[in-house]
Amino acid sequence: MIKRAVFLVVLTLGQAARPSTLIDSSQLLRDLQTLSADDMQGRQADTPGGEKARAYVTERLKASGVAPFGESYAAPFTFASGGRAAAQGERHGVNVIGHIDGTRTPTRYIVVSAHYDHIGTRNGVVFNGADDNASGTAALFAVAKYFSTHPPAHSLLFVAFDAEEAGLRGSTAFVKQPPVDAAALAIDLNMDMIGRDPDDKLFVVGTYLQPALKPFVERIAAGAPVKLLIGHDNPNERNVEDWTKDSDHYSFIQAKIPALYFGVEDYPQHHKATDDYDTMTFDFYVRAVETMVQAVKLFDAELERLQPATRPLMGPSRLP
Repeated sequence: MIKRAVFLVVLTLGQAARPSTLIDSSQLLRDLQTLSADDMQGRQADTPGGEKARAYVTERLKASGVAPFGESYAAPFTFASGGRAAAQGERHGVNVIGHIDGTRTPTRYIVVSAHYDHIGTRNGVVFNGADDNASGTAALFAVAKYFSTHPPAHSLLFVAFDAEEAGLRGSTAFVKQPPVDAAALAIDLNMDMIGRDPDDKLFVVGTYLQPALKPFVERIAAGAPVKLLIGHDNPNERNVEDWTKDSDHYSFIQAKIPALYFGVEDYPQHHKATDDYDTMTFDFYVRAVETMVQAVKLFDAELERLQPATRPLMGPSRLP
């Protein structure tokens, strides 16, 4: 486990960022605050707020050392809200995608993902979605910055999904038409709501359907700066929500690409107007992002143990 100093670095806006030897924690909180500000209008897909958020995501990925595939980071797609194009009309989303090339095996990719959209504005109230999912989006930049200065052995593919809140539309579009051969995608590590937990608990979802991933998760947990717990993925466990289908990792599982979801039990704030920057648990958030850096490092070091033939055990699809 990385030893951390006990003092705090104070931001100009009065918030505190835990010092870190892995990431720029002050920049992480600035990105979180920017993405969850009122002027992003709740970042709903196919809205001016979503477009503004996308511009910021593109700028920050570029600044973090992530290169586009071709000339643009943008991967547009269309979808019908509610699945009924005639009734609802065609809507437009844009994933933001880039990569950092591996030094040893550049043709095999670890996907690091998070959705940047949220639910927008309702009855004049902006739903800022600080935890859901400005937290995962800002973490993309911090993780990318680390690996741009500590080059990985395998290539990393960073993707900020749009329209997750509309039914995993962005990730569905991605797995249908990835920027590289789908067979080159070794695993997806998806971050969705990683920024608020007073009990220091970060869950990893996906080992129930993909038991071959459990030893990897256990090794990450052994040295994680937070309490990294396996759970919320067993449909037979009573009184525990199953999150298997609740975020973009599920699109990868459906496509038989290994995937893990990292998230917290943030029930009181989920899709509430109180999911704001000022209500986040900053100390936990920094350590959660440090944990994600460590997770990517471990999979990069051990990826040969994750055979290309390893695929999730799947039941019937329920995606719209």
